[in-house]
Amino acid sequence: MPTSDPDSHQFYPQILLQSHIAIPQLKRGRLDLSDVRRITGEHFRAWTRKAKPQPNDVVLSRRCNPGETAVVPAGLECALGQNLVLLRADGSKVFPPFFRWLVRGVEWWEQIGKFLNVGAVFDSLKCADIPNFRLLIPPLSEQKAIAAVLGTLDDRIELNRRMNATLAALARALFQSWFVNFDLVRAGGGQFQDSVIGMIPKDWKVERFHKHITADRGLSYKGEGLRDDGTGLPMHNLNSVYEGGGYKHEGIKYYAGEYREKHLLNPGDMIVTNTEQGFDHLLIGHAAIVPERYGPKGLFSHHIYRVRHKPSSPFSPHYLVELFNNPRWHYWISGFSNGTTINMLPMDALEMPLLVVPPDELLKKFTALAAAVHSQVEANLEQSRTLAGLRDALLPKLLSGELRLKDADTPVVSS
Repeated sequence: MPTSDPDSHQFYPQILLQSHIAIPQLKRGRLDLSDVRRITGEHFRAWTRKAKPQPNDVVLSRRCNPGETAVVPAGLECALGQNLVLLRADGSKVFPPFFRWLVRGVEWWEQIGKFLNVGAVFDSLKCADIPNFRLLIPPLSEQKAIAAVLGTLDDRIELNRRMNATLAALARALFQSWFVNFDLVRAGGGQFQDSVIGMIPKDWKVERFHKHITADRGLSYKGEGLRDDGTGLPMHNLNSVYEGGGYKHEGIKYYAGEYREKHLLNPGDMIVTNTEQGFDHLLIGHAAIVPERYGPKGLFSHHIYRVRHKPSSPFSPHYLVELFNNPRWHYWISGFSNGTTINMLPMDALEMPLLVVPPDELLKKFTALAAAVHSQVEANLEQSRTLAGLRDALLPKLLSGELRLKDADTPVVSS
């Protein structure tokens, strides 16, 4: 069922109402609701009168990324935006929980290619062509077995994602409590003193940031040195940091061109973005820690800084990454950025600011907790990568019948 897009003035992003699904929400077979728009109940009822998504329905994009799909999870009430189509299995020939896997197989993409309309700007699918797709459908008993196995793998991946989001939120909340709100000092009846940047706990210091860190700009690389086959060194770049902070694995590049020793970094180093198209400060000035996944050394591009704490400083990468991603500090740092079309963050923006320096013991305590959180997040990511590889390897074999399942109740992943 195709849907139409509501008028922009009917969105209420700050109010927790029903979700309005658009093409950007379709990611890796699931609906990503992290930045979804919200609509009122009145508009929701109007837009879902003909097509109200139900659990196990499949949302299909027919433009921009035609053929991409996502399953509707249980408990979600949502309306679909423009250029999305709602597909539903009635259970007579296709088991509804299996449907999400059927539309991710090789034959599905062959049909997408067959019916794709190539345009000057966007390729697209016609709604009328979708019922003409021809797909190999296993017996219902086999569908149920496939859905059970692949669903178990995918559910574990989703559980890891949610766990990591909770852990990241915990680290940020702890930083805010201890080093911004000074809750530990207040709870212990501690005293405060006036400083050049406001009231701070007694015996805490105010110092210039350059006393604690060094910052270096990365490699200005050449396009011919980039490699799509994974050869060369991993190069962390502007797309390696999420808006708001955190490491973005999907953005990694590989480079086999010339570089200097100063352009190398190590796992555990912190990187900070120094460039952004636009002036919303969504990306610029945010930070991430380089993960272990990419080996003992890598490169970093000129769009990011490598920031290290000096040996004499009590700071750690785990403290610094939370500092840079904290809204108050980020607001201060990003205010140093400038530019006409491209927003740039000068290096002295990282060196000149004044900041509060907590006691060493408190910093050590926070670092131990934050490091444990970081390690668990990385472990969850690595497990999810392994499970995703297994899922993606099984999918074509199961759909084609090359691999048959005899017992759908056999667990494949332990919690």
